Formats: sequence, structure tokens, C-alpha cells
Amino acid sequence: MAMTMGTVEGRPVAGGRRSADSALTQLYAAHWAEMVRLAYLLVRDQGIAEDIVQDALIAIHRRWEHLSDQDNAVAYLRRSVVNGARSVLRHRKVEHIKLAAQAAAAERTDVAPSAEQVAMGALGNDAMLRALDTLPRRQREVLVLRYFSDLSEAQIAHALDIAPGSVKAHASRGLAALRERLIAQRTQERT
Repeated sequence: MAMTMGTVEGRPVAGGRRSADSALTQLYAAHWAEMVRLAYLLVRDQGIAEDIVQDALIAIHRRWEHLSDQDNAVAYLRRSVVNGARSVLRHRKVEHIKLAAQAAAAERTDVAPSAEQVAMGALGNDAMLRALDTLPRRQREVLVLRYFSDLSEAQIAHALDIAPGSVKAHASRGLAALRERLIAQRTQERT
């Protein structure tokens, strides 16, 4: 069996494969800002977005030798970031339900809402972000990946693990719903 030789930072590497450390350094340098922006647009929190990307990079580093196609590391990273954002959003939903129950209990006992509850209610003042937040998860993800991350339909399909036709359908429905919500918000503001 013949082995090909590649190089990483001037050192030969058997099989032409990069080391995990070298790959992580290159991924970080080339894609950190892009991935943080993607995560931020999905979760709306800079610190959490950075944590999501950091966790995704660490996961790639741990699994580097087991990746079947190391050239697709950026796609794997993007998918990991989207999945990390989904986890955060699921956790937020559980927290929101819990906070709503606590707020209802507080109202019954005439207790003022906590500072955390007030802050949660103040999030998302921008009309576009509010409208985007009202979309179903998949439509929101497709629109963020398409219009904020500027990905192709094929890249979005790979990142979300759905068919390219589904990307088109979610984008079309999401844009239509977003347009309706923005028109309704504008009409409401005028009256």
C-alpha cells in the first residue's frame, strides 16, 4: 500500500492528511467570524454564539482523525454550529415556559416580575428580527443561512441535512410569512 505525503506547516504528513491542531488553526482563522455571525443570527446573543462556535471547533478537533472527508470540515463546522444553536434555542424554550409559569404564579401572589423576566421581554426590538423570530425554526434557519450567511441551496441543504427542494420550499414560505408580518407590523405602527 503506497502512502502519499502531504505537508503541514512544512512537516510531512502521511496520507496527505492535516493534523488536528493545524486544521483547527486554519478553520479558526478562516471561518471564526462567519460562524459566530451565523450562530448570533440564530440565537441573538454574542457570548452564546461564540461559545457555540468554540464548542463546534473543539468537537471537530476531537473527531478530526475520524472525519471521512477532511476537506468538508467547513460544512461539518457549519452543521455543528446550526445544531448547537438549535440546542440553545430548545433550552431557551424550556426556560421561557418555566419563566412564564413563574410569572403567572407571581401575578397570582402580586409579586413583581424578576429582572430576568423584564429583560427577556425587552429582547428583539428591531422589527425585522422580531418578524424573523416568529417564523418556524426551519424557515428561520434557511433564511438566516441564505441571506445572512450567503450560502447556496446545496450548502444550506447540507448544513440542515434536508433536501435542496425542501430548502426552496422553506425559503419561499418563510419569505412570504416574513413579508406578511412586516406589512402587518408597519400597518399596526401607522394606526
